[in-house]
Amino acid sequence: MLARNMLCYICADLVKYLKKIILSREFLTQHRKSDKNFTRRRSLPFPTLILFLMNLIKGSIQDELDNFFKAINGMDVAVRTVTKSAFCKARKRLKYQAFVELNSELVNFFYKQFTYRRWNGFRLLAGDGSTIRTPRTKEAADHFGSWNPAKGESCPIARVSHIFDVLNKVTVHAIIGPKRKGERALLAEHLTCIGPMDLLLLDRGYPAFWLFALILSKGAHFCARITNEHWKIIRKFYNSGKKEDFIYLSPSPPSVKQCQRRELPLSRIKLRVIRIELDNGEVEILITSLLDKDKYPYEIFKELYCKRWPIEEDYKTMKCRVEIENFSGKSVESVYQDFHAKIFTMNFTVALAHPTREIIKDKTKQNQHPYQINLTQALSKMKDTVVLLFKRSNIVDLISKLHKLFVKTIEPIRPNRKYPRKKGARKRIFHTCYKPIR
Repeated sequence: MLARNMLCYICADLVKYLKKIILSREFLTQHRKSDKNFTRRRSLPFPTLILFLMNLIKGSIQDELDNFFKAINGMDVAVRTVTKSAFCKARKRLKYQAFVELNSELVNFFYKQFTYRRWNGFRLLAGDGSTIRTPRTKEAADHFGSWNPAKGESCPIARVSHIFDVLNKVTVHAIIGPKRKGERALLAEHLTCIGPMDLLLLDRGYPAFWLFALILSKGAHFCARITNEHWKIIRKFYNSGKKEDFIYLSPSPPSVKQCQRRELPLSRIKLRVIRIELDNGEVEILITSLLDKDKYPYEIFKELYCKRWPIEEDYKTMKCRVEIENFSGKSVESVYQDFHAKIFTMNFTVALAHPTREIIKDKTKQNQHPYQINLTQALSKMKDTVVLLFKRSNIVDLISKLHKLFVKTIEPIRPNRKYPRKKGARKRIFHTCYKPIR
C-alpha cells in the first residue's frame, strides 16, 4: 500500500510539473502567435485551449467543447459555454510547438523520476516512419504534398516519424512534415534527442554510411536490418555463408556530401554483420556497431531485433485507436496541433500507467503468461480525465483510481504470435462533415 501511494505521488508530481509550465507566463509568451493574443479574459483562455486539444478530440468540435466544459464544471447536462467559431479563432493564435515542448518536458521528467527498463544497460529505441492522410484542402496539399493514385482524386499526405522507447512504450521524439522529406532525413532530426547508452533499432530503409556516422558521433549505437542488395560488401558476406563477420564501411559519393554538410568524419567505420535464419527459411542480415562478441554474443541478436516490433504496434495505436488522421481542423497549423497534442496525451497516459507495471507483474506472476496493461482501454479512460487531472487541486485520489482501473484492465503477452499484414486492406477515411458521436 505504501509503495502504491508513493507511485501515485510520483505521477502527481508529473502533473504538477506540467501544470506549472502550462500556467507560466513564459510558456504563454513563447507559444502565442502575437503579443496581443490571449491578453484579455475570455471563456477560452490559453491554458484551457491547451487542455481542450489534449483531450483526444475525435467528434464534432461543438460536441467536444460542450462535453469538455461539462467535465470541468461537473455538470449533469452540457451547457453551451464556448462556440466552435470561438475555438477556431483561439487556435489560430496558438503555436503547435507548445505541445512539442510539453512532450519534451514530460519525457525528460519520465527518465529522471521514473524507474524505467533498459536492455544490457541501453535505452532501447526504435526509429520508423509512416505516412498519414491530411484534410483535403489546397493549403494542406501545397504544404505536405499529395499522393496521386491511378484512379480517384489526389489526397494530401504528410510524412510522420518518431523515436520510440520499445521497452517503456514512450515516444521520445515525433515529427510530422511534408512527404518529400525522406525517412533518413527525419531520423537525423530525431538524433538531437539521443546520446551515450542509447541503442537504435532500425528497419532496412535506413542504412547509410552518413547516418551510421551521425549516430556514432552522438556516442550511441545501432542495430539495423539491411538488404542483400544494399552494398557489395554485404552481398559478399551473404554469399560467404558465415554467421557473422566484421566489415569496414567506406562512404559512397552521396554519403561524402552528407558527411561534409554535417561535419562528420569520412574515415571508414568498423561494423559487425550478422546472419539470422528465420523460422520460415528466409535469411535476415543485421548490421551493428556492437562489436564486442563476448558482451554481445551472436545468439542475442535475433531476439534483439524482434524487440523493434512495438514501434509498429504504436503506429497502429496512433492510426486506429487515437485516430491521428481524424483532424479537428483543415488548416496546416491545426494538423500540426492535433498531431503533437495526441502524441503528448499518448505519452502522458503511458507515463501515468508506467508505475502499475510492477503491480501487474507481481499480481500475475503465477499465471501462464506475463501480463501488461491494455493501452487501448487506458487511452479510452483518459478521455476527460486528462482534463480533470490538470484542473483539480487534489489529484492523488484520482490517480489512485486510475491505477486501480489500469491494473484490472490487462491482457496476456503471448510469445511467438504472428499476424501477417493484410495487403490491400481498406483504410478508414475520416470525413470532416461526418464526425462521429462520442
